[in-house]
Amino acid sequence: MFGIRFMKALPNTYLIQYKKGRIVREGTGISFFYYGPTTSLIAVPMASIDVPFILNEVTADFQDITIQGQIAYRVKEPRTLAQIMNFTLAQNAKDYASDDPKKIWQRVINQIQVLMRAELQKLTIRQALQSSDELVRKVRQNLVNSEFVTQLGIEVMALSVLAVKPNPETARALEAKIREQMLLEADEAIYRRRNAAVEQERTIKENELSTEIAVENKKRQIREAQVDADRAIQEKRQLILQDEMNGKITLEEKNKELVSLAVQNKKQEADAQAYRMTAVMQAFKDVDPKVMQALANAGMQPAQLIASAFQSLAENAGKIGNLNIAPELLQELLKAAPIK
Repeated sequence: MFGIRFMKALPNTYLIQYKKGRIVREGTGISFFYYGPTTSLIAVPMASIDVPFILNEVTADFQDITIQGQIAYRVKEPRTLAQIMNFTLAQNAKDYASDDPKKIWQRVINQIQVLMRAELQKLTIRQALQSSDELVRKVRQNLVNSEFVTQLGIEVMALSVLAVKPNPETARALEAKIREQMLLEADEAIYRRRNAAVEQERTIKENELSTEIAVENKKRQIREAQVDADRAIQEKRQLILQDEMNGKITLEEKNKELVSLAVQNKKQEADAQAYRMTAVMQAFKDVDPKVMQALANAGMQPAQLIASAFQSLAENAGKIGNLNIAPELLQELLKAAPIK
């Protein structure tokens, strides 16, 4: 009515009231009455805005790559942004008079694309796929420090890359290369496992051989010890036998001396007996044999006397013509005890 209207801004909307080219009031969440024909209202939203983006770029090795991400920003200096872009409200105080509020996010994405392209031109496709975090860090730092953000008076809250994808042909080539590399690594793992098994088997065989060698060495040491013990026993036996032989030799020498001494004694006894017999025979040399015979017959038994008589008869058999011997005499002789 009569052009007088009421305006109430949201708490996260910065509202500026211009009247006759001058700022009458400004702030967030303010409310007031104003005269529509002579008043211009500028509403700058200060809430954070999340804008997704998809960029198609080329890497240093001339490979196409698609980057999908999202940026979150908010207006930090609303008066600065209002001076550069048109955030003026229409006569209904609801819609904007221009499309600039819808273009701000496109400017931010364009700046991100410029910075992203500068970084991707330094990387190969493989590096770009493997270093998304480093890429985000550098682009965000360059975006925060850029003159574009300062002029617009906005603040970058977050920048994230959700996906980095090459074109399908490159992806298949990379997958094939990675697949071949994985197969090669699998073959190398199998080779290492087999080689490890062979090494383990060789180690086991070496340990078994070492054990057998150690056992044989112990057996050899035992045999050598047994041989040494047998040798020591043989040496002791030889010493004992040698001592026995030496004892026997000494005994034989003593026996030899004893026999020699006994022989000498016997010889001396024989010489003494021979001397005695010689002396006796010398004494009986001049005696009549018959007398000697008679002396010899003295003390004989009857049988011995008869035998001596028969011997005298036999000696004088040539002088005897006939000799009669009674059977009774022979029987008596046979009954007599034998002569010892």
